[in-house]
Amino acid sequence: MSSFESGIPGLDELLLSSGDLDGFPQNTTTLVYGPPKVGKSIFSYEFAYHGLNIKEPCLYITADEGMRQLQQNMMDFGWFLQSSMDEELLYVIDPISALSGANIENTNTYTLSKINDPTDLMVKVGLGTRFVFKKSNEFRSVFDSLTTFFTFNPEAMVVRFLKTYLRRLTEAGATGIVNYTEGVVNEKTERILKSIVDNVIMLDGSYLTFKSNQGLIATAPYQITDKGLVLGRGEIL
Repeated sequence: MSSFESGIPGLDELLLSSGDLDGFPQNTTTLVYGPPKVGKSIFSYEFAYHGLNIKEPCLYITADEGMRQLQQNMMDFGWFLQSSMDEELLYVIDPISALSGANIENTNTYTLSKINDPTDLMVKVGLGTRFVFKKSNEFRSVFDSLTTFFTFNPEAMVVRFLKTYLRRLTEAGATGIVNYTEGVVNEKTERILKSIVDNVIMLDGSYLTFKSNQGLIATAPYQITDKGLVLGRGEIL
């Protein structure tokens, strides 16, 4: 199976040791979940930035923080987005900045949406998907995160949105990740979230555990450094 390099130091090597993968399975979706402050957003930054560095387009939904904060957070790790936006490799959907009343204009690679309007967000996803697909039929996608989306919308509506979103990405050829903070919704909804993706990654602050729907389970310790998440020596379970 073809793979997408995750960009997380140590993760691709760990998956390669399984003999089947050397990164995320191409054209699959992965749920990255865990408690707050364990590195889920940093994981997203690394995944997206690594792809942009090797000229893989990315559709990025920044639902927890606005565009300016996203750029600042990535700059803290030395990851700069402007050149990728100038090259139109990165398309950002920002459903949160409008809440603050900030005067921000849409551009060719950046569009506002509404966190409490899944229909509008899906329209913007459609536009963004077509934009990056024109660059390449193999692209990355990030949704960071579902947590804020759940805050503004009923759980059942978010699940319906997510199923449609994932189906659209799969049809377009994307390899994507979706972030979620554990414990925000009830256990039944969390089980649904894990069941409608191809892979899950659990971050607990000390260990990263990867599970694929093909039965692969791998785990490794990790640290958050000034270069992002870095895995230590792991093992296939």
